[in-house]
Amino acid sequence: MSEQLHAAAPHHLPFFVPGADGADTLMVVMGVFLVATLLWAGTLYWKLHSLPERMAHKSQKLQMEIVAVLGLISLFTHMHIFWIAGLLLAMIDLPDFGTPMRSIADSVERIANTTPGTLSAEAKVESVTGAKADVQPSIRQGVHDHA
Repeated sequence: MSEQLHAAAPHHLPFFVPGADGADTLMVVMGVFLVATLLWAGTLYWKLHSLPERMAHKSQKLQMEIVAVLGLISLFTHMHIFWIAGLLLAMIDLPDFGTPMRSIADSVERIANTTPGTLSAEAKVESVTGAKADVQPSIRQGVHDHA
């Protein structure tokens, strides 16, 4: 038997038709496209999912840890309300109460150590011994145990 093509058969097959050797070009191209698309979509998903955490980290917010935990909870529970709460928390600037309170505490401590009518440790030593000390009284006389 002779291998001759039929007169109506095309002499050149398109690239998407598998050849006689079994190589399917379209399947290989679509496989590579599918893997690339999955990697791209996964990367996009992770970037979108970590958006609140990155926002809180860039602005050095105090609530950054809370935002990160909310992101993890939303990832593992698939409840989007945690992600939305983390996003809103990352956008909000919480007021800084610590710095003014620390300043007030330092000022009150300074005032308490130099109150008129109280004797410092050097003055008490001087009044008991009758000798004058060459040491200047310090504003802070030691470390105090308070919060």
